[in-house]
Amino acid sequence: MRILPTLVLGATTLALASCGGAGGSTDKQIGANPTLPAINQYLLPPMHVAPASSWTGGETPTVAPGLQITALATGLAHPRQPFVLPNGDVLVVEANGPGSAPVKRPKELIMGLVQSYAGAGAKGGNRVTLLRDTNGDGKPDVRTVFLDHLNSPFGITLVGGDLYVANTDAILRFPYVTGQTRITAPGVKLTDLPGGPIDHHWTKSLVASPDGTKLYVGVGSNSNITENGIEAEKNRAAIWEVDRTNGASRLFATGLRNPNGLTFNPTSGQLWAVINERDEIGPDLVPDYMTSVKDGAFYGWPYSFWGQHVDPRVMPQRPDLVKKAILPDYGLSSHVAPLGMVFYAATNLPGAYQGGAFVAEHGSWDRGNLNGYKVVYVPFAGGKPNGKAQDVVTGFVGPNGKARGRPVGLAVDKSGALLIADDLGNTVWRVTAKTPPVATASLR
Repeated sequence: MRILPTLVLGATTLALASCGGAGGSTDKQIGANPTLPAINQYLLPPMHVAPASSWTGGETPTVAPGLQITALATGLAHPRQPFVLPNGDVLVVEANGPGSAPVKRPKELIMGLVQSYAGAGAKGGNRVTLLRDTNGDGKPDVRTVFLDHLNSPFGITLVGGDLYVANTDAILRFPYVTGQTRITAPGVKLTDLPGGPIDHHWTKSLVASPDGTKLYVGVGSNSNITENGIEAEKNRAAIWEVDRTNGASRLFATGLRNPNGLTFNPTSGQLWAVINERDEIGPDLVPDYMTSVKDGAFYGWPYSFWGQHVDPRVMPQRPDLVKKAILPDYGLSSHVAPLGMVFYAATNLPGAYQGGAFVAEHGSWDRGNLNGYKVVYVPFAGGKPNGKAQDVVTGFVGPNGKARGRPVGLAVDKSGALLIADDLGNTVWRVTAKTPPVATASLR
């Protein structure tokens, strides 16, 4: 009996009927000055996800002209984040969330069913897998379980001989020796991170400062808009700065509902992140965004969005904080769910993709018309976004409306290829410049 899909589709139909709108064109929501329509509030938000499917028969995502894509690794267990070691080995973090949060509202039950139908409830590996290409042909011939028995890991980074993994509830440090294919030493806790029992946004993105002295970790909110109480948001919706030597931490930036894709711009040295904004006030609100992250800055959540646009649902209001809220740098359009970001400073890809940033958009659920489900490229100039986001990798949703994959984390391998973790397709994809056909001599 297909009870769950029936319930989900029924809930989706009810939600769409209640909202009276599926969302308009997103073109005007991309850039530094996105269009912001009037707020709408619903009994049920507009819900529509692409039902989960799979890649079959040699199918791959579609890439822009001048590029080609192949599978680096398949059969993974919910891959979320690739990370490239200095020797060229690729680590892949495989995980899903730690479990279901308490359901306090009927809409949370319906939303959970809808998202599970889209593959969000798939079992994760709770491990890190190592891929090694000894032949230099882009096809790993060594694959091992590098770290195991982790607790919903997501972020990962290396500083010298110290490998750091951000579980959902703590940052762990492991000793690393170049070339090893498995770490058996137990991890040492550097610092606790906000975890359960709710743990609404469980992913913890992680990056080291360019000088290696600090770690920066993204900690998402424990709700959409404080419906679990303001105490549940303590030290959340923020980016933490953690001292790498002793674990001492402070809030580096706040008001960021769900920060992911933490990375430093290699040109300016500035920390950047992509942010998943709030839901349930309209299919075209609020634009998710990418932004430079300023020390001590407040970005609005939960009291306002895109600067000083007040969210009337939050009580009590905080006009003092709204006044401090700063504008993000660049809108990505509403509900695309960006989870990965990487600056491209290599030379493998065509020149049009050099100097800017790639962003992985995991895909929407809170609007009638799908949005996201792709990897885009945002050109930069002078350390800032400069121009419209360009579709680079698409086709994650097939012609039948079913999602064959959903992009999450990004990395650039040692050869300059772009790596994409696809948590629904259980694949890591590798994007390179298209190889020109080999010329053959004519016979006379």
